[in-house]
Order: sequence, then C-alpha cells, then structure tokens
Amino acid sequence: MLDIQLLRDKPHFVKERLKTRGGDHHLLVDRVLSLDQERRSILRELEALRSERNRISKEIGVMKKQSLDTSNLEAQVKKIRENIEELEAKLSIVESDMRNLMLRIPNIPHESVPIGEDEKDNVEVRRYGTPREFNFEPKPHWEIGEKLDILDFERGAKLSGSRFTVLKNMGAKLERALINFMLDMHAKKGYIEVLPPHLVKPEVLEGTGQLPKFEEELYKCERDNLYLIPTAEVPLTNLFRDEILREDQLPIYLMSYTPCYRREAGAYGKDIRGIIRQHQFNKVELVKIVKPEDSYEELEKLTRDAEDVLRALELPYRVVLLCSGDLGFSSAKTYDIEVWFPSQNRYREVSSCSNCEDFQARRINMRFKDTQGRNRYVHTLNGSGLAVGRTLAAILENYQREDGSVVVPHALRDYLKLDIIR
Repeated sequence: MLDIQLLRDKPHFVKERLKTRGGDHHLLVDRVLSLDQERRSILRELEALRSERNRISKEIGVMKKQSLDTSNLEAQVKKIRENIEELEAKLSIVESDMRNLMLRIPNIPHESVPIGEDEKDNVEVRRYGTPREFNFEPKPHWEIGEKLDILDFERGAKLSGSRFTVLKNMGAKLERALINFMLDMHAKKGYIEVLPPHLVKPEVLEGTGQLPKFEEELYKCERDNLYLIPTAEVPLTNLFRDEILREDQLPIYLMSYTPCYRREAGAYGKDIRGIIRQHQFNKVELVKIVKPEDSYEELEKLTRDAEDVLRALELPYRVVLLCSGDLGFSSAKTYDIEVWFPSQNRYREVSSCSNCEDFQARRINMRFKDTQGRNRYVHTLNGSGLAVGRTLAAILENYQREDGSVVVPHALRDYLKLDIIR
C-alpha cells in the first residue's frame, strides 16, 4: 500500500510513475484523493460536533446543580448525538471504500527500473555459463522424464486433472534432493528455515498484495475462509504483522520450502506440456525484512543468493531487469533469473527477486523502532531460491545424454548417491 501522505503531497509524481506500468491506475489515485478529502471534511464536522456536545453537556451539569430547566439543552445534545452517529456511519463507509481502492493501487516502480510495456522491454543484466552444444537433437524434459519413468503426466491428470504431475522413482528423489540442497545452501548464508502453514487467512494474502487483485488465481477453502498459499512469500512476510521490531533484530533472513498452489488463470494454452506451469509445484522461497536504507543492497545480495544455486548446479542462466510494465503488483524493482532450456533454445524464468520497499509493510503494519525512537516501516524483499520443478526440468534437459539417461550434477551426487539416472 502506498503512503497516503505521498499521494496528497505528490499526486502528479505518483500518477506519472504508475502510468509507466500501463493501465488506468491514475484514476484510482484521483478517486482515493477525492475520498480522502471527503473523509477529512467529515472528521472536521465530527470534531466540531463533539466539541459542541461537550460544551453543552458541561453547561447542563452546571444548570442542574442550580436546579434549572435543561430540557432544551438536552434536546440539543440528543440531536447532536444523532448527527454524530450518522457521520460516524458515513465515515466508516468512506474509510472502507478508500482502503479498498488503496489496496488496488500497485507499487511505484523504482527510478532505476527501465520504462517499458512488457517482457520484450526487459533488460538483460548478465549471463553465466555457455549453453551446451549437443551432437544430437536435445529432447524436452517431459519426453526424458517419461522414458526414464520418473514423470507421470497421465496419472497426475487421472488424480487431479490437467497441470498436475506425479513424480516417482528417481524423479521424486531428485526433487527432494534439490529441496535439501537449496535449503542447505541458503542456511550457510544465514537464512532461518521456517515451515509455515499452507492455508492462510484472507488478510494475510491482502498483506502481501495477492488480494484483492489476484483472487481468481487462488485456491480457496470456502467453508473455512482460508486460502492455499501461492508462494511461501505470503506466510513468511506476514510472520511479524502488526509488530514493532527492534532495530538490532534487522535484517531478518527467512527461507522456506513449501508446495505452492496457483490456478494459473489466464495462462491456458501456455506450457501445456511438461512441468513448467503447474497448479501445484514446490519452491524454496527467500524473504528478507530489512531497514529501508539497506534494501537495494539487500536486493543485489538476494539475487546473487538465488544465482548461486544455478552456479553450483552448473546450469547456464541469465539475469534480467524487469521493465515497469512487467513488474509484479507489489514490487518496486525485480530481477528475473532465467535458466537455459536446450529443447526450446531459450531461457525460462526460474526465480524472481523483488524489493517491495515499504509497500507490503504498510499493508501488514510491520515496523521497527530506530535508534531515535521513531517507529518506521521496514522494507520487505522476496525471491525464489529456486522453483524446484523448473530447476529439475532444466537439469533433465541440460544433462541429458543421447541414450536417454541423465547425468547427475556433481553438487547433487552426495544427496542422490548416484551419478547417472538411467
């Protein structure tokens, strides 16, 4: 959520920056500011009425001590009380409408974010590794997985429908090895492992920005009014909601392995085959809660932490800076890490690392007390470290051999106790 004071003081700046995202967010800003003016007008009326009520009430008290008739004044107080109740009800509606609109305004892109419409305007920052040259036609991961009997798409569909997959044999073991490998790597860098609930309250998703905008993307348990998490970013970032942290507690580095659940609404027709786009997938998530002045340095470190997994697995990848039109709702700046897929002859996203600045912290009401005794909003960051299924798919494709077997990356051999998957 944006700072309402920023909207009041610099409405033109806010609207111009939001315009770079595309859409009509400037209209939301205008509606919020209109409601804000109405809210402040009601508050002024309420203050005047309460002051008048208090004045008359004191006068009634004095008159009663003198045994004087106070019926006219009591009638005035009653009328004022009714007016106050009407205004308080009106204020509640205005504040609710204003908050709902504020929740729909995305974050302001950081000044270093390139202006653009969509992914074609993203800017490549760096590359690592050289894509392997094959002396045979590389197969897609789904063909490799089916022939090795480690990916079962037919039984996944039988159990749950499209975009669900059963991993078995060495597929299940490879997935588990990757999870443990990623957690072990990040633990060495100071991330604290958390195993959170997979079902969360609506206000938790509202806090990180998935609600209200992305309701259709989420799986909801109607009976309990709980949602399955689309990413561990949601519970991890909310761990300290409505709390005031001490400055010496920061930075906080958190990591979590969880399944993630997404409807992928609007994505039909994309990545129908394979495990690139699933309704349920595993991910190791990284979250940072930091002081505002440190957040952009922490973003660079976070991105490097995610990159280090791919480096250790010796997978070619590139880092891309997202343009304004491709930014996520809550992000002020995002780097995508894309791993090489030989069968597609292209890089595909395996991690997004974002700085949300104080956007989520305001929604969550998460602050820290600085050395001057001021309560300030923290900055929150998140990134995949990494999406496990996509990393597994990249290993199958990049390490495949002509006979259909797959070489196990050196970094995973101690986990799998195996050199080659046959």
